[in-house]
Amino acid sequence: MEPNNFRIIVVDDEKPLTTLLCRILNQEGYKVKSAFSGIEALGKINDFSPNLVITDLRMPGMNGFDLLKKVRSDRPEIDFIILTAYGTVENAVEAMKEGALDYLIKPLNDLDELRIAVSRVVERQSLMAANTLWRDQLADGLPPVDVLFAGLEEIWDEIKQVAKTDATVLLQGESGTGKSLIARALHHLSGRKGPFVEVNCAAMPETLIESELFGHERGAFTGAIKAKRGKFELAQEGTIFLDEIGEMPLSAQTKLLRILQERAFERVGGTTTLNTSARVIAATNQDLTARIRKKSFRIDLYYRLNVFPINLPPLRERRKAIPVLTNYMTKSISERTGKKISEIPEDTIKQIESYEWPGNIRELHNVIERAIILTQDSRLTLPPLKTIFSEDAAKSIPKRLQTIRDLEKEAIETTLSETDGHRRKAAEILGISIRTLQYKLKSYGLLK
Repeated sequence: MEPNNFRIIVVDDEKPLTTLLCRILNQEGYKVKSAFSGIEALGKINDFSPNLVITDLRMPGMNGFDLLKKVRSDRPEIDFIILTAYGTVENAVEAMKEGALDYLIKPLNDLDELRIAVSRVVERQSLMAANTLWRDQLADGLPPVDVLFAGLEEIWDEIKQVAKTDATVLLQGESGTGKSLIARALHHLSGRKGPFVEVNCAAMPETLIESELFGHERGAFTGAIKAKRGKFELAQEGTIFLDEIGEMPLSAQTKLLRILQERAFERVGGTTTLNTSARVIAATNQDLTARIRKKSFRIDLYYRLNVFPINLPPLRERRKAIPVLTNYMTKSISERTGKKISEIPEDTIKQIESYEWPGNIRELHNVIERAIILTQDSRLTLPPLKTIFSEDAAKSIPKRLQTIRDLEKEAIETTLSETDGHRRKAAEILGISIRTLQYKLKSYGLLK
């Protein structure tokens, strides 16, 4: 977690000391607010949602010990560092038993002690965020990022860098390459205090997607018996992940474009303008430029989404990663199922490496899990993969795309022949514009 994403409240009734500590921490890049009493701190904690509270123990009214117990009972994710005079160290130790992470003795003669104590808290919370991410991955049946991206260290470095910013990210790759996982990683590594909200644009009916994304007011349409908050409101201060963005209808694309430009929108049927601070991550397994040419995707929206593109290669282009993934998945699945798999024969690895994996990492996981469940041996062996997924199925997408191109090229050639090369007549017969025909002639190498 970067300092500029780390929020601190300093609480002490000694205003000169509080001002000094805030200035030092601001210089380190942290977001800092001050409070001069426990009661004032409670109000600022609710508004500012800090990662860390640095508080004196002895203050009039609500003291630091009471503040610690109150906040830790309601918000256990907020850490505490205690400031204490030399003669009250025992009280600081008691505070640590209540959940404080550290204490500093006043007067602070060495301000580096403050810097070091805060950096330890930052490191601890970064590790906790990473652990949360790994748990999410394992719950989804996916390996940790270091295993998942074996051989793709440059991409992982890019992910870690862009996570620290508010830049819109466009994830592109085939189904099963880990786009949803990367979106979660970007959210966890960003330090954003709001939630991660995932939306599958392909799974929503066109008539409901605007209501789901932007919310609606009571009476906005038949059945809208009460107002509803949309996904962008729910993702406030967090991240909204728009999966299958290529399937979003044009009407919703227009509203999304406005959000990316102005950070503002209205609910369906509403007139009140709402603001959003949600970070947008989009993903697609389609060629968006092709959809732009078909006028089913806005080019201006594409440029707004494509601020930081990340292209995830398919598993068939990452042969060196397959043994690493296979070893990890075999170990984790065998532990979960109670099967003892002690060996992965070389023939099994070669068999896995030779397959095309159209379903990518998810398909590899499913195949290994099925094999482990069925095995009566301690060695991992697979039946011929074409009996699980036929060779036709494995290559269905590339073949189908190629067939469409061949048919279109043949239709253009035949029509041009029948019209003696008259392009305008050919375009009318084909039902396309002359400009589109020119583009396709160039694309298929038919221009003479």
